[in-house]
Amino acid sequence: MNRQMCSSNGPSPDSCGPLTDYYIPDYILKPDSEKRVVDHPPSCPVVVFINSRSGGQLGSSLIKTYRELLNEAQVFDLSEEGPDKVLHRIYCNFEKLKSNGDTLAFEIQKSLRLIVAGGDGTASWLLGVVSDLKLSQPPPIATVPLGTGNNLPFSFGWGKKNPATDQVAVESFLGQVKRAREMNIDSWHIIMRMRIPQEGPCDPIAPLDLPHSLHAFHRVSDTDSLNMEGYHTFRGGFWNYFSMGMDAQVSYEFHSERKRNPEKFKNQLTNQGTYAKLGLKQGWFAASLTHPSSRNIAQLATLKIMKRPGGKWEELKIPRSIRSIVCLNLPSFSGGFNPWGTPGTRKVQDRDLTPPYVDDGLIEVVGFRDAWHGLVLLAPNGHGTRLAQAHRLRFEFHKGAAEHTFMRIDGEPWKQPLPKEDDTVVVEISHLRQVAMLATDPCKSKSINDPSSPCHPHDDDDTNSLEDEDEWENGRKKFGAAATFKLPDDVDIAHLS
Repeated sequence: MNRQMCSSNGPSPDSCGPLTDYYIPDYILKPDSEKRVVDHPPSCPVVVFINSRSGGQLGSSLIKTYRELLNEAQVFDLSEEGPDKVLHRIYCNFEKLKSNGDTLAFEIQKSLRLIVAGGDGTASWLLGVVSDLKLSQPPPIATVPLGTGNNLPFSFGWGKKNPATDQVAVESFLGQVKRAREMNIDSWHIIMRMRIPQEGPCDPIAPLDLPHSLHAFHRVSDTDSLNMEGYHTFRGGFWNYFSMGMDAQVSYEFHSERKRNPEKFKNQLTNQGTYAKLGLKQGWFAASLTHPSSRNIAQLATLKIMKRPGGKWEELKIPRSIRSIVCLNLPSFSGGFNPWGTPGTRKVQDRDLTPPYVDDGLIEVVGFRDAWHGLVLLAPNGHGTRLAQAHRLRFEFHKGAAEHTFMRIDGEPWKQPLPKEDDTVVVEISHLRQVAMLATDPCKSKSINDPSSPCHPHDDDDTNSLEDEDEWENGRKKFGAAATFKLPDDVDIAHLS
């Protein structure tokens, strides 16, 4: 560590205080290191995980800066070592040191905070690892926006633009992490099960074997309790969203193109522009002409939901025009849009809908017809087609409906082959515990236990409702009250992802 104090001219909101507040000595991080006497335990010890391949060259630059400011041993490059191995090693060492009466180890474990810098997929990777460790006191997590959409950081106040990587910027971020508040959010478990096909594999196909791809979704082992003889079973988890259809297909092609031509994806703005171009190229702005209706969600699968814990399964009617379905946990999707919005008074009374809390054990299910429908999110009070809120969901795919579909979990897309002869392909999503995030202002996420969260619906939402699907069943009549719809002056269509 080069400096003991952050560069600051007196107290300020951006001051991070002494760098020793964040410093963790070697012997805590490395089991075989010599023990060192420390006068005072750090008030905000951090372990930093950075995906060096995110954000063009920003990831590598960020690693360099954090290692200059902190102990190099507490800053990890995820392209070299996964967070599961790192945290398992550190927490095993915590227990060993505490059993020997080491009070510093106890204090650091109690106040430890994690920082993860990368895209949404990288952040979800760490969230999954922390959840799987099943710690009695799991460390809360702050997210640095180094991806394209950055929905997770944006949801908790960390912004969506790629950050500066100089020492002043990193010191400011450390100060925010120290002052950040903890917020619990729901974790969601996803299982997909299908009969072993007579021919051909059905494993998820990642976009050109991206680094760390599909760590959030994989086949269970033979010894896993979920494994069933004669079936392929896949499992995963998510914290932001699961989506299927149109948006996942665009994301899949984006990741594939980035892998083929990494030199073209050096900054966030270029990436967002490429995303929009791919949507145009794939024909999603004229989906009724360029894509067969067999790819629509209702033709592909039946959706059943359980609205509350212990309730009954009931079939949810999906309008035939829906080509993309999003199961949303946080109020940010595709770079900061909120597809659910806030239901108006009539919607609450008629359909038992609520604002989208991140810790209420419910997930919001939203549908989109095409890319034009997605543009409605740019309008005031714009939202997708609200289909339901549920505690559990189950997609049952129709036999032979399609050879494959596209799915996405928290920014990680994949192509999912579907066996033609199997009539029991099922994807089930259920609530599974909670995980702690670090939030700062302005935080978009709302807790059901927070008095400042919106308890009452907005009366003006219904005036702009686009949920009457009748006029869409036989083709688009108007695009969201086209006579009055206007993109805000400060909105660049290239930012649509």
